[in-house]
Amino acid sequence: MKSKNKGMAIVAIGSVPLIMTLGNSMLIPMLPEMKSALKLSQMQVSLTITVFSIAAAILIPLVGYLSDRFSRKIIIIPSLILFGVGGLLAGAGAAFFSGSYMWILIGRTIQGIGAAGTAPIAMALTGDLFKGSEQSRVLGIFEASNGLGKVLSPILGSLFALITWYTVFFVFPIFSLIAALLVWIFVKEKANRQSPPPFAKYFRGLLSVFKHEGRWIFTTYLAGGTCLFTLFGILFYLSDVLEKTYKIDGLVKGCILAIPLLVMVTTSYITGSKIGKNLELMKKLSVIGLCLMTISYGCLVFLEKLVPFLIVLAISSVGAGLVLPCVNSIITGAVGKERRGFVTSLYGSVRFLGVALGPPIFSRLMDWSRMGMFLSIAGLTLFVGLLVLLLLHVKGKDGTDDKKTAFRYNYL
Repeated sequence: MKSKNKGMAIVAIGSVPLIMTLGNSMLIPMLPEMKSALKLSQMQVSLTITVFSIAAAILIPLVGYLSDRFSRKIIIIPSLILFGVGGLLAGAGAAFFSGSYMWILIGRTIQGIGAAGTAPIAMALTGDLFKGSEQSRVLGIFEASNGLGKVLSPILGSLFALITWYTVFFVFPIFSLIAALLVWIFVKEKANRQSPPPFAKYFRGLLSVFKHEGRWIFTTYLAGGTCLFTLFGILFYLSDVLEKTYKIDGLVKGCILAIPLLVMVTTSYITGSKIGKNLELMKKLSVIGLCLMTISYGCLVFLEKLVPFLIVLAISSVGAGLVLPCVNSIITGAVGKERRGFVTSLYGSVRFLGVALGPPIFSRLMDWSRMGMFLSIAGLTLFVGLLVLLLLHVKGKDGTDDKKTAFRYNYL
């Protein structure tokens, strides 16, 4: 692949997680206004995030298999279009139809179905097109693009909300169409790509992998899902607190929400560019990242003033920025191309479930106890960190430790 074409392919692939992040994060600044306009409860508001993520999580394994069976692009492009259609329906329902809330949920569910075939498949596509340390670097860009979406989302969401609270829904079709065109024009899949075996044999192979290597695979899945769960939960909490406690809304609120996300995206990019294929380093950084998250959430119990709160919260963002690129590289590098789509997609399901569970669970925790909320998530990240420390241990084909070399193991 020529350097220019490679650069545009990276831009095209990076646009996909960027758009998907906008799909949830851009709604967060306008949720309080939607709650007021439609007279919703806190739980009902959180469902606009949850139905999107649940729909994506359920369908991701299926589209992952289909992307292995046929083509990554064949899945990604229609999925981006469906994502845009769902946004259009949600916006039209909010603007023109009676029973706006139900139409929004239907549109968000359709968006979630479209989202299932986007970012997780783009991660598998990255594994197909790039090898060695370059793969880790591009996966770092992939996670940084995801993070950039999170940084831009609260700012863009706040700006669009100045027009009307539902304007953001009409923006999704524009963004998704741009991403679809970029993928269609600039991403060139290899012509000699082999299809996986028939489904029964394919499924038996996957069962064999998870039987022998499931312990560390699910540990990495859990680490990634925990990062997304705590991130979206904290954003949901912070969005509510900024308006209720600090009387901050509009663009200023969006910029404040972007601060911890900017820290995370910067850390993700640096981490992805440095880890190469060094599994031992990835494990250490993941443990350190989860420890930083634990310390941050534990300390937030004692902080109520906004500036100290944001400074300490940024420590958790550094932690997440260390963990996510490492998990991406471990999962993408551990499987062969013929089944990479399914395994990365299953990881995508876990990430979407983390996003889905964050707002409703944090909503309950907020009603219960502020101290209990922060101590609970600190306990969770500490537990996951211990699991990574104790269980993330991968061996090569010959049974020897394979810590610093490329991912030679492949049980698929």
